Amino acid sequence: MNQHGTDTVRDQAAEWFARVQDAPQDAGLMAQLRAWLEAHPSHREEYEVLARLWCAADFIPQQRLQTLCEPEPVRQLPRRGFLRQALAAGVAVAALGLGWSAWQYQHLNHQDSLQTAFGERRQVDLPDGSHLELNGGTRLQVAFSAGRRHIVLEAGEAMFTVAHDTSRPFVVDTAQGSVTVTGTRFDVRLDPALTRVAVEQGSVRVQGRDASLAQLTAGQGSSIDAQGKVAGPYAVNAAALTAWRQGKLVFDNATLAEVVAEVSRYRVQPLRVAPGKVAGLRLSSTFSTDDTDALLRALPSILPVAIKTHEDGSREIIAK
Repeated sequence: MNQHGTDTVRDQAAEWFARVQDAPQDAGLMAQLRAWLEAHPSHREEYEVLARLWCAADFIPQQRLQTLCEPEPVRQLPRRGFLRQALAAGVAVAALGLGWSAWQYQHLNHQDSLQTAFGERRQVDLPDGSHLELNGGTRLQVAFSAGRRHIVLEAGEAMFTVAHDTSRPFVVDTAQGSVTVTGTRFDVRLDPALTRVAVEQGSVRVQGRDASLAQLTAGQGSSIDAQGKVAGPYAVNAAALTAWRQGKLVFDNATLAEVVAEVSRYRVQPLRVAPGKVAGLRLSSTFSTDDTDALLRALPSILPVAIKTHEDGSREIIAK
């Protein structure tokens, strides 16, 4: 691209940046911005340069910044003109070595791969102030940029405590759909053919691959099936669903089929339940994720069942 073209894109980027600062919650404007950013790689490059320089202003003493941005005595700039002058001042400050630090760059642009082993739980702080709690057997990819915070959950389950930032939506993608927020606390679990979402605080938008939608608030959950269809919001006990963070399994009137499916996530050897009446028996209790054998030892004293051990080491819950 020639110099004239570069200058044109730079001017356009400054115009878009100014418009977003004036109306950060305008969904239509944000959609137009995304289209412009995706139209050419140079668009995103120039826009991200401005975003990084704008963040650099946080490192400059307020009095110095006001001096740098002081308009000429006979020339009164409108708000957008002031913004551009402030951005230009940020460029000058950066050139003088008073600009933004490497930490600030990482805050906006961050990539990482996170993984936990079977039975492992892990907590991770992200550069934007968000906090992740990963359950065992979880694998995800992190990709932050100036305009978006993106997570791809490839396996397992994670609890997300998202730092509020209306200019950079936080999106969690799975094979079946996505969850989008600007700041909240929610859990996403990826099963072989189902994505489950539970909201503890704030609100999230769940979208399936077929474009179906569900808006969830605190105490609500939803799921996305293998075809990418989103279920309508339903009430959930978020504390019970995320008790794994404390190493607990909480069952509230759950069927044995549901119990076995959940417990099996924390066992190396398979656990099964006999079909029919036994699978439909219900259980309310709390157990440790680190000692699921304790559940098997307790079950015969709680329900009319017995535990059968097979030659391959797997266990099965059968009628007593």
